[in-house]
Amino acid sequence: MIIPELNIIFSLITSFLITYVAIPKVIFFAEKLRLLDAAGDRASHEGSVPIFGGIAIFTGIIFSLLFWADIENIQYLLVSILIVFFVGVIDDLLELSPFKKLVGQVIATLIIIFLGDLKIDNMHGVLGIYDLPIWIGTLFTVFVVIVIMNGFNLIDGVDGLAGGIGVISSFSFGVIALLMGQSDMAIVAFTLMGALLGFLRYNIFPAKIFMGDTGSLVVGMILSILAINCIRYGLVTETIKLPNKGPLLAIVILAIPLFDSLRVFIARIMKGRHPLYPGREHIHHTLLSLGFGHNKTSFILYFFAISMIVFSYFLLDINLNIGIAILALISFILLYIPLYLLKGHSK
Repeated sequence: MIIPELNIIFSLITSFLITYVAIPKVIFFAEKLRLLDAAGDRASHEGSVPIFGGIAIFTGIIFSLLFWADIENIQYLLVSILIVFFVGVIDDLLELSPFKKLVGQVIATLIIIFLGDLKIDNMHGVLGIYDLPIWIGTLFTVFVVIVIMNGFNLIDGVDGLAGGIGVISSFSFGVIALLMGQSDMAIVAFTLMGALLGFLRYNIFPAKIFMGDTGSLVVGMILSILAINCIRYGLVTETIKLPNKGPLLAIVILAIPLFDSLRVFIARIMKGRHPLYPGREHIHHTLLSLGFGHNKTSFILYFFAISMIVFSYFLLDINLNIGIAILALISFILLYIPLYLLKGHSK
C-alpha cells in the first residue's frame, strides 16, 4: 500500500499532467465549435478566447482523485463537484439565470452538509458565538459556500489571476490538512493545485483559454469545502494546539476574493446600486487601469495573497476577533491604495 504522502505527490502530478495534456484538445474543439468569449465592454482581453478550460481542470481533478483518493471518504464531495461542473457547463453554453445557478450551488452544498457530514457547527468565538444550532449551522454553511464560490468567480477577470490565487489557496489548505494528518483533504487540495498549475501554462497572458464558469464554480466549490474543513477543525498537531483559529486561517487564505468582493459590494450599496451589478471596480480592474498589465497585476495580487498568509502567523497567538479585525483592516487598506492612486491619476 502506498503511503499517504506519496499519494499526495502522485495526485498533484496526475492532475497536472491530465490537465496540461487535455487543454490543447479543449482549445481545438472550442475553436472549431466557436465556443469563444468575445471581447466586450467589461472584458480585459482582446479578440475571442476559448472559455472551457474548466473542462480540462475538472477532468484532471476527477481522474486524479479516482486514482489516488479513498473514494468512500470523498464520494459526496465528488457528487457536489459533479453538480457544479454541469451547472457551469450549461451556464457557459446557455447563460443560466443567477437564480438557477444559485439553486445548483445550494443543492451541491446541501449534499456536502447532510451526506458528507461537513458543515460549520461552531464559530469558535467569532463575535462571541460558539456552538451553532443545526439549522443555523446549515444556513451559515450554505452562505459561506455561496460567498466563496462567487467571490472566486469575480476575481476571474485577468489572465492568470484566478488560477494563481487558486494555486496559493489550495497549497495553503493542503499544508494545513497535511500537518493535521487529514490525508483525504490534503489529496483534494494538492489535486486542485496540480490541475490549476497545468491550466496556468495556457492562461498566463496572453491567455490561450479561460476557465469559464465551469472552472470557477468547480474551483470555488473545492476551496469552499477546504475552507469549511479548516474552520471546523482549526490547526491541531502534536506541537500546535489551535483548534479555534480555523476561521482566521480560512479568511486569510481566501483574503483577496473575500475582501475585494466585500469592498465592491459595500461601495455599490453606498452608491445606491445593486451589489451584484456588473462593473469594473474590482482590484484587478483598478490595477489594469493604472497600467500594470495582466502579468504585473496578477503577480502583485499573488504577492499580496502570500504576504497576508505569512503575516497571519503573527496573529495566531492573539484574540481571534482582534486577529480577524487586524487582517480585515490591513486588507482593506491595501486594496484601497490602488483605487486612491487611480483617483489621483484621473484628476
